[in-house]
Formats: sequence, structure tokens, C-alpha cells
Amino acid sequence: MDKRCVNSEEFVREITRLVVEALQEQQRLERSTPIGVSNRHIHLDRADMDALFGPGSELTVKKMLGQPGQYAAEETVTIRGPKGEMSRVRVLGPLRKETQVEISIADGFVLGVKPPVRESGQLEDSPGIEIIGPKGSVKKERGVIAALRHIHMTPEIARRLGYRDGQYVQTRIEGLRGALLCNVLVRVSEKYALEMHIDVEEANALGVKNGDRAFFVEEE
Repeated sequence: MDKRCVNSEEFVREITRLVVEALQEQQRLERSTPIGVSNRHIHLDRADMDALFGPGSELTVKKMLGQPGQYAAEETVTIRGPKGEMSRVRVLGPLRKETQVEISIADGFVLGVKPPVRESGQLEDSPGIEIIGPKGSVKKERGVIAALRHIHMTPEIARRLGYRDGQYVQTRIEGLRGALLCNVLVRVSEKYALEMHIDVEEANALGVKNGDRAFFVEEE
């Protein structure tokens, strides 16, 4: 047999193998989501923005975030609880209907509050906190939570995956400290981009960073 023919066959087999592997990896990635790691931060309403930074003040964009229209602002505040305080807590924009402080469980130990693990906006029976800005301070009766892990996605992606808004799913983290994450809330909207949000404690435990991926687990 001509040696050139053998080499050609080996070349074709190698190319075929690489194409198949690339297609398999693409299919795998289609059932995954990028990860966004959320450190402590605060969302302000208009009244608290005025009290903390001055009447009519506006947030200054520092960095755009993964979700369309969402950004980290240049502005920061200090939050103070019964036991301690934390400075340079980043304000996220745009302004919201109600002020919400998102911290980790460990942050709660430092501040002396017990944040419930909640979906964003569910502030009933959550602890309050004092918020201190450059122009004044406010004492909130509620609003401190530890964010429930969740995934933002568009309706198109939700249909492809067979998910619905408000559903709880499982995702798998790969790597040395990988794990199966249960009770991941699905949030569906045309305004969203695909991204799973976990807090910094979860990220440290799993050994992941912004941009790493979590894989959807098919439940029977």
C-alpha cells in the first residue's frame, strides 16, 4: 500500500476525531451557564440615595455587570450592625424600589445580624442595618439578606432547557473542589443574560471564579 495513502487515512481519522470531540464539547457547553460571583453589596432606593449622597444625587458607573443594564457604581457605603461595621460596601445600580443589602453568612457574624437566605426582593422578616454615606445615614428596619443561588436566563434558553421561571434545578461544578448544587432558582426574563449567581463563600468553597461554568443536571 502506498505510504502516502496510509498517512492520508490517519490524517482523516485524526481530523474526524477532533471534529467529533469539538461537537461533543459544544453540546456540553450548551447545557451550562457562566458563573458570576457576588461579593457583599447594596441596592439603594431613591430616598436612601438622597439621604446618603445628597438630594438628587446619581450613581456613577464604575463597571458594567453580566446582566444587561446592571452595574457596579463608584459609590460605596459603610454598613453597621449591633456588633461591628463594614466599610466600602459597593453600591450596585440602577436604583431600586426598596433598599436591599446582600451579605454573606460570615459577614453576618461580623455585623451581628442573621441574614436569611432569600430570593432578591423577598425582604419580609429580614434584619435591619444602619447605612452610612458621605452626606448622612439611614437606619433600616429590614433589608439584609444572603442571596439565594440563582440562574438568570432568557425565555428562549429556558424553553431549550425545559425550565420555567421559579423552578429549582441542580447544577454541577467540575474541578478539584467540584460539587452538585441543589436548590438553584431559575429566573426567566427577556431582560436577562444567561448567568448563575453564587456568593463569595460558595465560590471559595467550590474553587470557582467569575466566568467559570456550571453544568445543568438532568433530573429524572
